[in-house]
Amino acid sequence: MAAEDEKVPSKEVLSSGSNDDSPPQDEEASVGGGVLKQDLRNRHMQMIAIGGAIGAGLFVGTGGALSKGGPASVVICYLIVGIMLLFTCQALAELAVLYPVNGAFYSYVVRFIDPSWGFAVGWEYTISWLCLLPFELIAACITIEYWREDISMGVWVTMFLVTLCLIQLFGVRGYGEVEFILSMVKVAACLGFIILGIVINVGGVGDQGYLGAKYWHDPGAFRNGFNGFAGVFVIASFSFGGAELVGLAAAESENPLKAIPKASRQVFWRIALFYIVNLFIVGLIMRSDDNRLLNSSGANTKASPFVLAIQDAGIQVLPSIMNAVITVAVVSVANSCAFASTRTMQALALQGMAPRFLAYIDKQGRPVWCVVVQLVFGLLAYIGLASSGTTVFNWLLAISGLSSFFVWGSICLTHIRFRYVWKARGYSLDQIPYRPGAGVLGSWIGLFLNIVCLIASFYSALYPDPNSSPDPQTFFQGYLAAPIVIILYLGWKIRTREWRLWIPAEEIDLTTDLRLHVPSEDDEKPELSGWKNLPKRIWRGLF
Repeated sequence: MAAEDEKVPSKEVLSSGSNDDSPPQDEEASVGGGVLKQDLRNRHMQMIAIGGAIGAGLFVGTGGALSKGGPASVVICYLIVGIMLLFTCQALAELAVLYPVNGAFYSYVVRFIDPSWGFAVGWEYTISWLCLLPFELIAACITIEYWREDISMGVWVTMFLVTLCLIQLFGVRGYGEVEFILSMVKVAACLGFIILGIVINVGGVGDQGYLGAKYWHDPGAFRNGFNGFAGVFVIASFSFGGAELVGLAAAESENPLKAIPKASRQVFWRIALFYIVNLFIVGLIMRSDDNRLLNSSGANTKASPFVLAIQDAGIQVLPSIMNAVITVAVVSVANSCAFASTRTMQALALQGMAPRFLAYIDKQGRPVWCVVVQLVFGLLAYIGLASSGTTVFNWLLAISGLSSFFVWGSICLTHIRFRYVWKARGYSLDQIPYRPGAGVLGSWIGLFLNIVCLIASFYSALYPDPNSSPDPQTFFQGYLAAPIVIILYLGWKIRTREWRLWIPAEEIDLTTDLRLHVPSEDDEKPELSGWKNLPKRIWRGLF
C-alpha cells in the first residue's frame, strides 16, 4: 500500500481489534472449506519454545563439535549462536504478535524486504525440513540399534513413519500435544544430566576421582586452531535449528498476544541452561581427544558424549535411559519437520510461489497435500538400507546445514526494515503489542552475528583442518545451502523480471492483518532508549 493512501490509525480503528485475541484469517487462507485451526494453547507454546531445538544435535552432534574445536570452542561458539538466536526470536515475536499470519518469517520477508528473497529463503527452509525428515527417521532407527542390532532398519523406519502419519491426523493439536510430552522428557533429561555431571566431576561416582577443569588443560581448551573453532559454528547452527518454530506457530496459536512473547523469552533459558551449562559440564567430564567422539554425528548414540561420560563413570542402566531420551528427541525433531515444512509450503502456495494445490486446507484445518508431500519425502529413509545410504544422507544434510543462518539473518533484517517503515509512516512504538527489550538494536546485533557465522562457516568448509587444502566435495557438503539460495533467488527474479533489490519503503503494506495495540495504564513500561538503558531493556525483554 502506498504511503499517500495510508494514514496513522485513529483511536477508533485501534479500538476495533484490540480485544480480539484470535489471529486474523485471510480469505485466501480458507481453501477447500477449512482454515488453519488456532488449537495451540499457551502450555504447548512454552514447551515448543523450551524443548523445540533440543534434539540429537545436542545429545550427539556436540560430541563432534567437542572433538573438532575443544571444550572452550564449544562453549564460546554455542554462546555466540545462542545470543544471536535470543535477539532473532525476540524480533520474530514482535512481528508474529503484530502480524500472526501463516508462514510467519517467510511472509514477513516477502512483505518487508523482497519477494524474490522471500521465495529463496522460504523454499530453502522448506527443502531443508523435507530432507531432514528421512535423516531423522534413520537416526531414530540407529538409536534403536543400541539395544537391537538384529532387526532390520526398514522395520523401524516403517513404524516411525506410521506413527508420524497418525500424529498428522490430529492436525496442529496433535503436533502440540506430542511436542508438549516429548519436550518435558527432554527438559527433565537435561536437568538430570547437569546434576549427574556435577557429581561425576567432583568424583562422586566411578573411579575417575576429582576431575575439576583437568580436561581443559590436558588435552586443552581449544583444538585444531581457528579451523576447529570455525567448524563448531555449523554444528551449533544445526543443533539450534527449530528455534524459530514458535513464530511459525503464531497463526495457529490460541492466544498469540500472550503465548508468543512469553515463549520467546524462554529462548534465554533454553540457551543458558539446556545448552551452555550442559556443554560446559560435558567438556569437564569428557576428553576432547577421545577417539570415540570421531563417530559422534547423526544419531550414533554409541558415540554420544552424554552416553560415553555416563559409561566412563561406571554407572549401569543410565546409558540405556540416555539412549531412550535421544530416541525421544529424534522423534520430536521428526514431528517438527512435518509441522515446519507443511506450514511454510502452504504459505508459499498462497503467495503463488508453489503449486496451487498445496494451499488446500481441509475442514479439520490440515494442509493435506503439504502433509502428503512431507511424508513422501519420509520414504527416502529407506535409502538408509542401501550401502550408499550414508553418502546420500550426507548430501541431504548439506542442504539444511546453513539454511538456519539465512533464515535467522532474514528475520533480523526484516525487523530492522519493519521498524524503519513503521516510524516513517508515523506509527508509535506504543501501538506495538509486544516489543523486545533490546529493540531494533538487538536485530542489528543478531544480523551481524549471522554474517560472522556465515563467514566462519565458509572458512571451515574450505579448510576443515589446519593442514587441509580446499576440496570441492568437502566444501559443498559444508556450504551447499548458499548456492541453492542464490539459484532460487535469481530464478524468481528471472521469472518475475523484477530486478530491484528491495521493496521501496513507500510501497510496503503495513495494514493487512495488522493487530494494533491500545495503550492503557496496565501496559508494561514503554521501551527505554539510549545505550545506558540497554541492560534494563534486555532484562525486561527476558523476564
